[in-house]
Amino acid sequence: MSTQTLFEAENDQSYDSGHNDHGHDEHANGSIKVLGLWVYLMSDCVLFGSLFASYAVLSGAFAGGPGPKDIFELPYVLVETFMLLLSSITYGYAMLALHRRDRGSVLKFLALTFCLGAIFVGMEIHEFHHLISHGYGPDRSGFLSGFFALVGTHGLHVASGLIWMAVVWHQVATKGLTAKNVTRLSCLSLFWHFLDLVWICVFTVVYMIGAF
Repeated sequence: MSTQTLFEAENDQSYDSGHNDHGHDEHANGSIKVLGLWVYLMSDCVLFGSLFASYAVLSGAFAGGPGPKDIFELPYVLVETFMLLLSSITYGYAMLALHRRDRGSVLKFLALTFCLGAIFVGMEIHEFHHLISHGYGPDRSGFLSGFFALVGTHGLHVASGLIWMAVVWHQVATKGLTAKNVTRLSCLSLFWHFLDLVWICVFTVVYMIGAF
């Protein structure tokens, strides 16, 4: 579903104003904001690319400590991964509801997405706590430093996305599906799906390859 289609639908049924000029201004501003988010995501690609490169260099530096096979629990990480991927699906349903102008379903699926994302973050925090409590913190070896830096940065992005999602949920609940909220939902959708793609790379490079 294109962002442009959502903006055109909003301009036809604007809750803020009946003036077409206002709708066109909102559409133009929304397009600029989406473009700005794409620029930000490109810069995030550089950030994560650097972290992946650092992890690749440090992945064999165990300093006499544990390696990936010693600390990774794939069944646990698979559940964690399922939570995040499922949240991407529920957000997709929220965008479909937005296309139908169904505010109630948008709020429902946003809340479900938030809960799944929160479970993911909670599981990641538990994993970090478990490793650190056993003496496997980021200061133990180069491998663990690279691991905590990469996975932790992704976790912080997900946590930021949850804060953003909570704010957007409140705005939709109080102001409805206005043109500005359509833009916010579309930008958050791009950000959330981007984090899912990054996590698939993390799961493959860090956990799958490391465990085998």
